Parts: sequence; structure tokens; C-alpha cells
Amino acid sequence: MADRDAQIKFDAPAVLRKWPSLNKGRISNATPYSIVEGTLDECIREFTSKPTSQHHLYEIHTAPQGELILAVLSAEQIIELARLRDFALRRVAAGEPCGGRDRVAPDSP
Repeated sequence: MADRDAQIKFDAPAVLRKWPSLNKGRISNATPYSIVEGTLDECIREFTSKPTSQHHLYEIHTAPQGELILAVLSAEQIIELARLRDFALRRVAAGEPCGGRDRVAPDSP
């Protein structure tokens, strides 16, 4: 069971990487190259600005954060993190407390 007080640090260093592709598929013997080096939040925002049809070519590399954040995040995991971040930010903006699995650490100024 995940730690109920776990926080996701969206200000953690991260790198958005893209796999070289051919005919809309990853080239299997290639290695991904860096698109953005910044925070986890910046990499998620850049990823979500890319065409959905190309999401499978991207991944985010970051420091693991417990069971929720792995060292390499797949497109599916990035999409779920973006949803969680947006949900938590809406709750905070509405003045609702964010606790348990919904809790996120605020970004650095």
C-alpha cells in the first residue's frame, strides 16, 4: 500500500526525452534524446503540448519519489500525473484541503 501522506514534488529536476521514430514507431536500436531539462512540472507541461498521436515516443526521466514516481515515466504515467496535478491544483484553488494520495507539493517560486 502506498504511503497515504506521500507528496509528489513537481519541482524535482526532470528531463523530457523523445525516442527517434520511423513510420510513427520507436526505432528499437536507438536511444531517446533530450527535449527539455527542467522540473517535473515543466516536463509534464511540455509533454502535454505535444500531439497525442506522438505521446508514445516520449518519456520523463526524474528521481524516483516513493511508489508513485519512477525513474522513467511512460506516456501513460505522465498523463495520469498531469491529471492528478490538475485535480489537486483545482482543489487548492477552490480552498479545499488536499490530503492523502491527492496531496502535491507546491512548485518552487
